[in-house]
Amino acid sequence: MVLRSIVTALLIVGIWLVSGVGLTAQALTPIELSDVTYSPCPPEYAEGMVASGSIREANCFLITGKAINRSGKLVVDADIFGRIFDANDNPVMQNRGRLGGIAEVPPGESDFELRVSISANQPEPLKLKQFKASGFTSTVRYTGE
Repeated sequence: MVLRSIVTALLIVGIWLVSGVGLTAQALTPIELSDVTYSPCPPEYAEGMVASGSIREANCFLITGKAINRSGKLVVDADIFGRIFDANDNPVMQNRGRLGGIAEVPPGESDFELRVSISANQPEPLKLKQFKASGFTSTVRYTGE
């Protein structure tokens, strides 16, 4: 009886997948990030900044660098991943690998920037490690109704 229910469920899922209803399959395209550095945000970037989940003071930093897209195609919705540590090697964003995104990465090399808010009690200099990005060569969209 249990085996019959499992087989029926798998059959329904298989038919659903073959019917073309659902998400369009997309492959992630890796984007290399180089020359990654940071600086305090210009005043206009820091205006209205809110530290997530806390009322503690936070410092605004702008992370910049080069995004290298070797795919030959425009990459959209690229997620930026990386690790940020303070001067004492403490993580500044625990349990958070995704730091932000890049809307479009053209083929070749281009500049990117990312604004981050870091608790004011975490000492500088910051250490930026394992930065990379990946995105899609077309917009990811739901094709079902």
